[in-house]
Amino acid sequence: MKKSPIFSGPLLAALLLVCPFAAADEAGTQLDEVVVTATRTAQTQDQTLAAMTVITREDIDKLQPASLLDLLATTPSMAMSNSGGPGKASSLFLRGTSGSQLLVLVDGVRIGTVSAGTIGIPYIPLDQVQRIEIVRGPFSSLYGSGAIGGVVQIFLRHDPGSFSPNASVAAGSHATYKGAAGFSAAGEQGWISVQGSREKTDGINACRVGAATAFAGCFADQPDKDGFDDSALTLNGAWRFNERWSVDGLAFRSEGSSEFDGDYSDSNRYSVQVVGGHLRYRPSERVNVSLRAGSSTDFDTSFLAGAMRGHFDNRRDLGSLQGDFSLGAGLLTLGYDWERQWLGSDVGFDQTTRLNRGLFGQWQMNLGKQSLQANLRRDDNSQFGGKTTGSVLWGWDFAPGLRVVANYGTAFRAPTFNDLYYPGYANPLLRPENSRNAQLGLRGTTDWGNWSLEAWHNDVRDLIAFDAVTYTPANIGHARIRGIEAVVGSNWFGWDVRASATLMHARDAAHDSPSYGKQLARRPERSAQFDADRKFGDFGVGASWHVAGRRYDDFGNTHPLGGYGLLNLRAGWQFNPDWRLDLALNNALDKHYETAWYFNQPGRNLMLTLNWRPAH
Repeated sequence: MKKSPIFSGPLLAALLLVCPFAAADEAGTQLDEVVVTATRTAQTQDQTLAAMTVITREDIDKLQPASLLDLLATTPSMAMSNSGGPGKASSLFLRGTSGSQLLVLVDGVRIGTVSAGTIGIPYIPLDQVQRIEIVRGPFSSLYGSGAIGGVVQIFLRHDPGSFSPNASVAAGSHATYKGAAGFSAAGEQGWISVQGSREKTDGINACRVGAATAFAGCFADQPDKDGFDDSALTLNGAWRFNERWSVDGLAFRSEGSSEFDGDYSDSNRYSVQVVGGHLRYRPSERVNVSLRAGSSTDFDTSFLAGAMRGHFDNRRDLGSLQGDFSLGAGLLTLGYDWERQWLGSDVGFDQTTRLNRGLFGQWQMNLGKQSLQANLRRDDNSQFGGKTTGSVLWGWDFAPGLRVVANYGTAFRAPTFNDLYYPGYANPLLRPENSRNAQLGLRGTTDWGNWSLEAWHNDVRDLIAFDAVTYTPANIGHARIRGIEAVVGSNWFGWDVRASATLMHARDAAHDSPSYGKQLARRPERSAQFDADRKFGDFGVGASWHVAGRRYDDFGNTHPLGGYGLLNLRAGWQFNPDWRLDLALNNALDKHYETAWYFNQPGRNLMLTLNWRPAH
């Protein structure tokens, strides 16, 4: 087949060859910034042995992405599929793994439906987000089921300072309107933050005409605009009682409605809610104990022409107890996780609850120029029994500014309620999906910045797929994913420049499969991202170029999705110490492309935003 012209060999070579020259870590972050997701303990990013990206609130304000989904899709080795614009069904693919093999946390609380394993990323407004940590690689040995491709942790918004109010209003293409307002207040012993937002858009026609004839996409021809309406509120805070005891809490809710195309349902009303609390006890410098409890819920009701068609109520109740103990040159972590999953629906599931318990341990140690992290976890699930996973991560600073890292880990994903109990489409004997992942990387830090180059090999077995003989799900799949990613960035002649590129070979490796040797669906095997931003006094300008290679919508590789390149332009004007005006032109070249067969994506669109944040 003819390769996509927008991802030619010279372009890829240029992006990979920039590694020795450029600088800065991923997404323009500071290497001394404290991160927690890769080890469940606080450490600076330069200490982290896993490949990771950190996105701060400053990055979000500078890049002006259209949504959280669009922002995540431009991070290294990440791809996405979307079914027709804002608020529509979407999925993220990290390092070639599926959307259900990615674990997502909101301030430490796991989110996602227990019915189908989907994650409500489109329902988390960017105005509610403070920072994001993305860890690439297997992390079931710390977090349990689902972390085959990696972990994304979203921290909800709060600003430092004694009193920090903020507000913004925005208007753009497709009759899109956004508004947000909130404040943070802090004292000597604690802080509190409140943030609210509202978004409404007429949207685009989600599914292109011809889907009914082609029996594809939404399987219906409904040439109309499909809108989206969302309201969200975050309340969080923390309090330090004394040197030993502290507590923090979170409450987040997003609710609204979305229209789409289809002959079974054409709209839905939803709500996503996260509640959590975290109690810390630090009796000495060498001991830290924490207790966390929370819940996440996803409610969805579907309609056709205003008449209700069905509903799914998903809930996770979670708790964890963790102790961190400094022992000589190392840090020992021991913990216990508990999760209860519950499903309510008008569909008659055979089972509606299940329980998972997990015990985990971790050892971190620095010996001169070498670092070690070892994890081991045992999960016990009331449905499928026990599962043990582990990982070892090693790093060696073999020369000034140069580090080699090597990682090996196992991970798994438990089958969903739909897989196990959906009437007429279920197999209660399903086993978890399993993976074995090896990684090798090289990272460099110089006066002009940082760069990294990493290769991985991931074998995923017992994939859950539809068995055409029994007409039920079965453990019949085997996927083999190999890849290499390069991440670079620098401040070059006053420009903050960042780039990443990924080459990937993701294939069906089951010899008895009719799609043996075929490319895994919806994963581009070549992708790249380039960002450049610069300030000129009170003005700032920037551009992003996102490239994704050819992919297929199905495992048989009969429905190709063409490669594409998207150019986004942005500008900002700080016309007053308290006021800033931002302008974003997304898909500036008006590229027509699809990330899911027969589902449209927005063409050229504009967004103008007025921000108010008093200077301190």
